[in-house]
Formats: sequence, structure tokens, C-alpha cells
Amino acid sequence: MNFFNKSLKKGLFSGASLMTPILLGLCFAAPSYAQEAEEEANETKKLDTIVVQGFRSSLQEARDFKRAAVNSRESILAEDIGKMPDLNLAEAIQRVPGVAISREGGEGRNITLRGFSPSFTRTTLNGMEVPAGSDGLDSGGVTLNSGRAFDFHVFAAELFNRIDVQKTQTASIEEGGIAGTVDLYSAKPFDFEGFNFSVSGQAGYNDLTEEVDPRLALMVSDTFANDTLGALVSVAYSGRTVRQEGFGSVRWTSPFINGDSWADTNPVVNGTPSGACGAEDPLDCLWAPRLPRADFFGNEQERLGLTGSFQYQPNDKLLLTLDVLHSELTNDRRNYNSMEWLLTHGDPGNFTGQTPIEFTVDPTGQYLIAASFDDVTSWYESRKQVSESKFDQIVLSGEYQITDNISVDAMFGSAKNDATREELRFYYRSVPHFYAYDYSNNEVASVDYGDYDMNDPNNFIDVVNANNRSNDVEKENLTSKVDLTYEGDRFSINTGVAYNDRSVSYAEGIGGSAAFDPAQYTTAFPYSNFGSGLDGNLVPFLVADFDAIENDGVIPAGYTESLADSWKVGEETFATYVELNSDFDIGSMLLRANFGIRYVETTVTSEAVVGDLPISVERSYDNYLPSMNLALDVTDELVARLSYGRSMTRPGLSSLNIARPSFGYTTRTVGNLGNPELDPYESNDFDLGLEWYLGGEGLLSAAVFHKNIATNLTSEVVNKLIDEEFWPAIYADPEYDESYQADPATVPYDHSIPVNSNEGFSVKGFEITYQQPFTFLPGPLSNMGIASNYTHVEAQDSTGLSPNSYNFTLYYEDADFGGRFSVNKRDDYLLSEPGGNGHAQERKYGPTHVDFSSFYNYNDNLTFTFEIINMTDEEERIYGTGYGDLDLTREFSHTGRQFMLGARYSM
Repeated sequence: MNFFNKSLKKGLFSGASLMTPILLGLCFAAPSYAQEAEEEANETKKLDTIVVQGFRSSLQEARDFKRAAVNSRESILAEDIGKMPDLNLAEAIQRVPGVAISREGGEGRNITLRGFSPSFTRTTLNGMEVPAGSDGLDSGGVTLNSGRAFDFHVFAAELFNRIDVQKTQTASIEEGGIAGTVDLYSAKPFDFEGFNFSVSGQAGYNDLTEEVDPRLALMVSDTFANDTLGALVSVAYSGRTVRQEGFGSVRWTSPFINGDSWADTNPVVNGTPSGACGAEDPLDCLWAPRLPRADFFGNEQERLGLTGSFQYQPNDKLLLTLDVLHSELTNDRRNYNSMEWLLTHGDPGNFTGQTPIEFTVDPTGQYLIAASFDDVTSWYESRKQVSESKFDQIVLSGEYQITDNISVDAMFGSAKNDATREELRFYYRSVPHFYAYDYSNNEVASVDYGDYDMNDPNNFIDVVNANNRSNDVEKENLTSKVDLTYEGDRFSINTGVAYNDRSVSYAEGIGGSAAFDPAQYTTAFPYSNFGSGLDGNLVPFLVADFDAIENDGVIPAGYTESLADSWKVGEETFATYVELNSDFDIGSMLLRANFGIRYVETTVTSEAVVGDLPISVERSYDNYLPSMNLALDVTDELVARLSYGRSMTRPGLSSLNIARPSFGYTTRTVGNLGNPELDPYESNDFDLGLEWYLGGEGLLSAAVFHKNIATNLTSEVVNKLIDEEFWPAIYADPEYDESYQADPATVPYDHSIPVNSNEGFSVKGFEITYQQPFTFLPGPLSNMGIASNYTHVEAQDSTGLSPNSYNFTLYYEDADFGGRFSVNKRDDYLLSEPGGNGHAQERKYGPTHVDFSSFYNYNDNLTFTFEIINMTDEEERIYGTGYGDLDLTREFSHTGRQFMLGARYSM
């Protein structure tokens, strides 16, 4: 009882008074308990959960996993290795109730689970928590991932045959995911019987790029020595050509917000400005696009994945498994944007300012829906980005049955992800010219350049070397854990320990620059069908000739490391837990129970170079995390669930980063400094669910969830002494002088830093799931069925949250042929509040994605497939809300439809 007494003293059950007597009562009241039903189901169906026939059977197996689990869990099972139901892991997971995804370049990257941002979801691979990060598209404002969010597109989906989404906590699940935990599994040789071989190939055609891209997968598995040894290897390769094209504003702003005014040229004004901002001239209140531009983001992507799994089982008591996985994602990107300088207002000069000619005000009087100017300067952006993400994992695990009642599981794993990016960017600046835009008809503004020629290199005046740098993010995890299980007559007790050593390091290199004549290094826009498929025209323009610039050595090669921008954050954790799984009879019903408590101690180390001195700050904290899951089998078809858990998510790495602090010695202030003393987010989680298992395959379920975030993060000004680790760097700073009487060892400074807050917030919502094969219908209609779910979420902190989302799949499947249509929809969601450039919010459009998949079994070994990804060519859009009620587009783009034709041979 020591764990529980200490937990209660720490207030971990506050807000859960109704749960406490139930939890404690189950410790003593039940006379006998039985082994958790899930473990029996997993043992009896160990092989069948992997080799299943058809999409419909995959749904049935996932349904059985859900029913057998004592906690709230969803599963996605592949029919076979290389047959995950979606081409992208994130897009497969989005079919789960409560999950929505963010896309970049038409491909899923991150997930949000039950309204939480991606960093609140923990991801494991073959039993250990793993890092995965990559580069992002500029159109979405995301760069190299140096945070906790997991980038699912790093991995080829063909490498995995099972995904579990744990929505409620158990003591044996490692801490870190308030939203939940996503468990990924690659195939093992003992999942199959004897020799297995499969190979598949697809050709993908995109109607925007008009390119054909390959996708290949191969798997070989066999068992030897009377099935005591097994080996499996798989490889997956894909190429992907992506063009993201559209029109953007790079946000809207107004002269008033920008601190300036339109040039006093007495323009013609159509409509009436509201003057709501209070500026002396009402025209200065009007929102206008900052840098209206045609956008092009071109990507040539390659993804390679390799797995190896080796198993040894000399008898029924011992099983050893070695899993190795390697993944590479490379991307060669060219970005081209033709920006017209409306960023600053006023008289033209020095490539800024413009002369207003005519304004057209929208009916609300708040923004310029159309405008024309003289003396506008074009800034033509050309950007070359080359990025690579390499992931390596090795996991050695073992299961040993010590006695009939006692077993031990052990695991040791190492994972590393190294993501790099090199970027070279130029702005070619033009002579002043006429420019007009008009948003009256659609998201792509109609533009007019008068007699100015965008494709005449003589119109370039100079070039700005905007960026030449490299970035490197290296993430490493080292995990070891041991779990011990005692199985009684009708109960089991699990206990274990786990050690994790995680680190994330960031390095930045700065390249050289040079002055050159832009007219000598231009080339025509590389695509003749620029803007195809959009409601509006995109005007092609000259772009930088990167090949010629490199061949002539215009820009010096190499990078110099910027030590001031480099940093490292490490986390060392030790955890232990105890957990009871049991069941007992309540009349004709069976109550399955899981409850326990987890203790974890975390030591955080944050390192950086401040001035010329290396600085290291170390802090520690601990957490007690009780949990309870109850599953009541009311009948053979009806299951009721109740769960409580205390969960945690550690602070974002940017909040712990101590690189580049700003010390004001005369003002006694500290800025741009992370806070390694932060405690994690903590939440009390409640779930209530009811599941009706219809017949042999149907499911109708509803779940209500409520998460009370008891401890969260905020930013405040705190008056305190500067941490002593920084004193040597301050004393060595040439800017510091004793005459300021600001000795950091004795004088408090005002710190603008992230701090913990106990005000908290809540996230609540409900999920509804319905899946049903239409076996009750006559003839061919009996081969049809649906799989659908709907989620509603409410939160006080709604960043990244779509209040409503749903998935709907209609399928047809018989022995020879099958197909399915899938629709995924989410509401618009918040990106930031406040937004940039004066906006109350910045939001992202919630798309509706429609996909199609089909197969034809030519014989028992050969199958042909045809798929259409993004059938409607759904657009991507980010917008600002002005003072709160507007819809002003920042980025609007599309990526085209993808058609996939393929074949698969297996034996």
C-alpha cells in the first residue's frame, strides 16, 4: 500500500474521488481473479492475427483485438506483410476513431489523437519508444522536426503488419503520451508457417506532375531446424514526385498593424472602409496581402526501408527475437515564388513601398479584395533544399517461462534518427512596375503586370543571398526493460522496471554568400503546365539557375558550425510499476479488471554554448501514475468499459532549450531562454464506453472521454537569480560591466520564460464507431459492408484540434475481386493564437479526402491492384482571421491525384 498512500498524499486522485473506492475495493473485495482475456486471445490467435484473408477479415481481427483488451484500444491489421490498407502510416491510422492527421505535400505526416497536438502522442516500434523526424514543406511553415512529434512518413507502410492505438493508460504502458500511445509492429518469422515469399510492384501516376513513380516491396521468411529457428527479411522502396502549386499571400496585414501608412497618392476607392482600427486615415485599417505570390514547391522523394527479424525457440519456455529496421527518406526540393512587395507601405524606394492607384474594399469594409499599384518591386524567391532522414533500430527481446506460474520478458533496444537539411535561397529583385491583384472570383487572385515582362532577365536589378545553411537534428533512444508476470488461478500480477536514455541534439551550419549579376544565372520556369487544375491562372516567371551557380562556384562551398545555435537536450528515466489483471463473476456477467501504479523519475540535461563557454543545466522530477481499466462483459455481445488514469507528457524541447539566451545587464532582464526546471504536463483521464458486437463481424460502439490537464505550461515574467551555471559565461561577456551593479549571483533578473501552471484545462469529447458487413442482403450485395466512425472533441486549448472528424469506408469483397471507397473529413483547426502579423488566429482548412482501392485475384498466387489517392484533388489552405471574423488566405495549393496500378505475387 506504500505506492497508493504516497499517491494519495500527492493528490494524484484529486478530482477522482469516485474512482478511489472502486480501485481500492478491487484490491481486496474479489475472492479470485482470472488472467486477462486479451492474453488468452493473443495466444490462441497468435498466427491468425497476422495471416488473414481480405480487408473484411482484417476488420474482424481488429474488432476481436478491441474486444479482448481490458483497456480502450484500437488496432489496424494488414492482411499480410506489405498489405497495410493505406500507402502511408499516418493515413492508415487516421481511420481510427479520435485520430486526425496533418498533411504536407499531399502526404500524411503527423497525427493528432483526441484533440491533442502530435507531441502528446507517444510512438513505439517493436516495443520501444522511437524518434522519427524529417524535413517539412515551407508552405506549411514546418521545417526540420526537432521536437517530440513523430513523423510517420519516414517509414514505408509495407514494413508493418499491425498498429495498435492505446487510448487509455495501464501501469505497464510506458509514460509520455497524454493523448495515447501508437504501437507499430513489423513482421516476425514465427508469424508465418514455413517458407513465405511475396513481391509487389506498383506504378504511380500523378495527374499534376505527369510522372510515373515506382513502388516495390519484397519479403522472404522461413523457419528451420524443426521450426526452432526463423528468419525474415523485407525491403520496400518507393519514389515519389510531388508538385505543390498554388497562390499565397504570406499572410495579410494592414498599414496600421505594420506601423506605417499607404503613400498619400489619393487612390480611387471603391467601397467604404470601416476604419475600425482607429487609424487617422481609414485606408490604413484595410488588410492587404503582404507578399502576393504564385507558389511552386517541387519534390523528388525516395523512401527505402529494410527489416530483418530472427527468432529462436528451442522449446515452449523460451523465445528470443532480434529485430533490425533501417529506413531512409531523401528529398530534393525546388521552391519558386514570385512575390510582389506589399509588405511595407509608403513611398517607393530601396525595393520597398508602392504607389496606390485604385482600391476595392470588401463589403465588410475590412480588407482590399482588389487593388492596383505603380512602382511595385518583385522579389523572386528561388530555393534549393536537399534533406535526408536516416533511422536505425535494433531490438533484442526474450520471453522465458521460469515456472508454470512465473514468466519474464526482457528487452534491450537502441534507435537513432539523423535528419539533415541543406538550403540555398536567393531573392532576385526587379525594377519597379505596375501590379494589380483581384480576389473577387476565387482563392487564386487574378493578377495584371501591365507591360512589365516577368521573363526578361534585364528587369533584374540585384540579388539577395537570403539563406545558405545546413541543419542537423539527431535523436537517440536507448531502452532496456524487464517485466515479471505471476499467473494465479484467476489473476495475474505484473511488475517490471524500465530504463530510457533519450537525447535530441541540434546543429546549424552557416554557408557563404557572394554578390553576382542575377541576369547571368536565370532559367525558364521548369514546367509548362504551371497552375494546371486550379481555378485561376498562375503566371510563370524566371527562376535561379542553381546548376550554373554551382558549376561556376559562385557561392563558396561548405558550412561553418554556429556553436551559439547548437544545443542538446537529454532525458534519462527510470520507471517501475506493479499491475494486477483479474476477472470475476457478477451474476451472469464477467468483470475484467486492470489496475496498478507506475513510478518514474526523470533527469533532464540541457546543454549549449553561451558566449564561448559550454553550459550544462541538470534537473530532476518524479511522477506517480495510477491507472484502472474495467471491462464488463454484460453479454457475449455487449461490453461496457470504465477507465481512469493519471498520464503525463514531458515539456516540449523548445521549452527546455537554453541556447542563445539574451541577458540585459542594464535592464536586468533575461529573454529567449528555456527552462529545464519545468515539470511535465499531467492529466487525470476518464473514459466510459459501450460496445455492441453484432453477429460475428459487426460493431456499434460509443465512448466518452474527459481529460483534465492538472499541470500545464505557460509563459510568465519571473523575478529570480540567474541560474549559477550561466554565471561564468556572463562574467566573460564583454558587454557585462561591474558598474551596472547587476551581478547575476546577487541581483535578481526578470526572466521571460516558460513556467508550470496549475490552472490547467480540459479536453472532452465522444467517439462513435459502426462497422457492419451486409451479409443479411441477398446475392452480391452480401459482399458489401461499411466501416465508419465519428469523433467530436472540445478543448479550452484548441491548437491543432478539429471539433468534428469522421471516416467512412464502403467496401465490396468476394473471393476474386474487391474494392473500397474511403472518405476522411476533419473540421478546420487552429494553428496559432494569436496569429502572425496582427491576426487574432491562424487556422488550417479541414480537408475531405476521398480514396479508392481495389484488387483482382488472378489465381491463388497473383493479385492485381488499382488505387486512386486523393480522388478529388483536395486543396490545402491556411488562412488568418484578421481581427477575429475574417477568412484571409495565407497559402492555397493542391498536389493532384495519384493513380496506382500494381501486381503482387506470393507463395
